[in-house]
Amino acid sequence: MSDLLSTAAKRLSQTTAMLTGKTQDPKSIPWNPDSTFFPPRSAIISQPGEPDGACWVWGKDDSCGRLNLLTPQRVLAASKLIQTGESAPLDLPSNIPAQPSFGRPTFKHELSPIAEGRAYDDVYIMNTQSGTQWDGFRHVAHQPTTTFYNNTKHTDFSGPNFHSDKCSVHKWREHGMTGRGILLDYRRYATSKGIRYDTATPFAISYDELVACGKWQNLDIRPASAGGDIQPGDLLFIRSGWVQDYYGRSDAENARLALREHADLTWAGVKQEPAMIDWLHDCYFAAVGGDAPSFEKWPTSESYMLHEYLLAMWGVPIGEMVDLERVSELCAKHNRYAFFVTSAPFRTVGGVASWLNATAIF
Repeated sequence: MSDLLSTAAKRLSQTTAMLTGKTQDPKSIPWNPDSTFFPPRSAIISQPGEPDGACWVWGKDDSCGRLNLLTPQRVLAASKLIQTGESAPLDLPSNIPAQPSFGRPTFKHELSPIAEGRAYDDVYIMNTQSGTQWDGFRHVAHQPTTTFYNNTKHTDFSGPNFHSDKCSVHKWREHGMTGRGILLDYRRYATSKGIRYDTATPFAISYDELVACGKWQNLDIRPASAGGDIQPGDLLFIRSGWVQDYYGRSDAENARLALREHADLTWAGVKQEPAMIDWLHDCYFAAVGGDAPSFEKWPTSESYMLHEYLLAMWGVPIGEMVDLERVSELCAKHNRYAFFVTSAPFRTVGGVASWLNATAIF
């Protein structure tokens, strides 16, 4: 009975929001981030000179994309999810994975004595995308047009423009990256259903499977505008089980898998398919993330990458190698898959990417 009452109350709240909320007109540029309902992908009309399907709607100088949806009102609402005070780090240790894939260098940590035996500094030598990371908007362009988010070209931030502001990750820190996190614990769901897979293979997690996972968690993954539970500005995390698999293998096996030739490199992730593209767009996530080296199945089976849509076309940060193990435990313990999350990207002018520096709080 309590579940029925809870469901009824939730639907009443959604209906009230629909009646009292503000609907964003897709033609009214720039968009108002305080709007309640945003247009579906099918209603987006790209402006002249933009790639077909681009959703550059927050102003010509914008570098935050859908992080604009993290308004003070949404952050305040998300803070009410803090009920027990338990927390979970979302970053792996700095030296994990010990051997990165995609040809990236290993993390190095050096101790630098100021006065031997009395005072020390330390020095990090790192590639921001060797471990837990936010992919920034300078990371991947829309491939057919070689255009990055918001009509940015590589000449806007490379060469003499290296330290320009355009699409730099430090803008994210200045805006703020705090809100409601949502976990789709696909590995826990799949295990309960007897679905076995290795995250070092090109295992594709389809939209239909995410719908089933959500139902198993008592979560309707449709956007609120369609009667679901996903709110504009939510930060989505999908647990494939890569971190669990990593810790379950030997160091030698992890190194072997990471050092595979590019043509042989495979990782599990979400499937490149029209239904996935529509869902990721229409939910208006502020950011998305997964626990594998590539949020999407690698390599792509299509002529496109989801990175192009998320980063270049819509301005959605992508988290990869996110540590979702403790979050998974807390979600299962409390039987709820929404939590407060805060991230502090590097305030590096001209930055392409950043560690998450993130925490989930229950």
